[in-house]
Amino acid sequence: MASIYSVSQVNSYIKNMFAQDFALTRISVRGEVSNCKYHSSGHLYFTLKDKTGTLSAVMFASQRRGLSFQLQEGQQVVVSGSVDVYERDGKYQLYARKIEQDGQGGLFEQFQRLRNELEEMGMFAAEYKQPIPKYARTVGVVTASTGAAIRDIMNITARRNPYVQLVLYPALVQGEGAAGSIVAGIRTLDRMGLDVLIVGRGGGSIEDLWAFNEEPVARAIFECRTPVISAVGHETDVTIADYVADLRAPTPSAAAELAVFDYRQFEDQRMAYQAALTRTMERQLEKRRYQAEQYRLRLKLHDPGRQINEKRQRLAETEDRLTALMERRLTEAKHRLALCGGRLHGLSPLEKISRGFGFVTDEGGKRVESVEQVNAGDRITVRVADGRIEAEVTDARQLPGKQPER
Repeated sequence: MASIYSVSQVNSYIKNMFAQDFALTRISVRGEVSNCKYHSSGHLYFTLKDKTGTLSAVMFASQRRGLSFQLQEGQQVVVSGSVDVYERDGKYQLYARKIEQDGQGGLFEQFQRLRNELEEMGMFAAEYKQPIPKYARTVGVVTASTGAAIRDIMNITARRNPYVQLVLYPALVQGEGAAGSIVAGIRTLDRMGLDVLIVGRGGGSIEDLWAFNEEPVARAIFECRTPVISAVGHETDVTIADYVADLRAPTPSAAAELAVFDYRQFEDQRMAYQAALTRTMERQLEKRRYQAEQYRLRLKLHDPGRQINEKRQRLAETEDRLTALMERRLTEAKHRLALCGGRLHGLSPLEKISRGFGFVTDEGGKRVESVEQVNAGDRITVRVADGRIEAEVTDARQLPGKQPER
């Protein structure tokens, strides 16, 4: 019976065989880069391919100093290193120590040629880009019905907004007939009048994603009346569809987030706006109440009835002051009149007559003050306290030593 070996023993034996082969320890391989991925650890994983085969390759972070450019899909390179067996998985791969550019692969050249042609036609121009609706209610998806892309889109849509309706067109996204299937899906969903379309698939090599680099797909996206979000591959993958679409999403999950608004966030924002509006209205109402109270007090201050009462009060006070002033003036006038009356009474002839004196006037009624004013035989009138006496002058003599006043 032949010897029986464990898996580990077989893998170890093969590894030793590779290690003993001098040609595999120092080898340079030319090929086209595919499935290029930069790992977070710094390691670089990629595949070299030609027309008939592929070879897995890795460049560890410690060897990255041997890479002087950004490794990308479709590049034609020469990789120097060693071919060895990864003993745990039983797989052999090229361990790169140095990578040099050696022109560009055929697919990449074809990609660049079509991109330049479509760009010259203006299909990438910003003025043709349609805005993505902020509150979409119906979202069409053109992708494979069994891929990870549709599951991611469904999960994110259900989480963000369960009220959004998804319409799936199950298209071929890889291989023969994929481009025609994608074009049919875009045109079918465009006729349904949906709010936005997501066209894409999950990640893969440049060959896997090539259907989205076909000119018919680009023209279908450009002619689509519904806004289109392109979501092809991973963030580092770029296709012609990304240039033509109205918006590019790095992944299908990101496309769902861009197309479907977050209902909970919308509700939170709406409630925040409502609360802010309520606070603003309350402040405005309080402000208006305060203004109304100020106007009420001002109106009360300028109330005609109040003005009339104030005028009446002021008129009454003025009347009292005027009355007091008149009484004071009248009292002063009465006092002066009394003084003048007393003085006049003292000078009154009647007062003197009442004391036994008489008032003598001539025939013309003129007062006789001197003997020189009358002659013997003149008629005179003597007024006394109780009447008057008509008399005739019989004699008029001047007293000795008395001169009449002049």
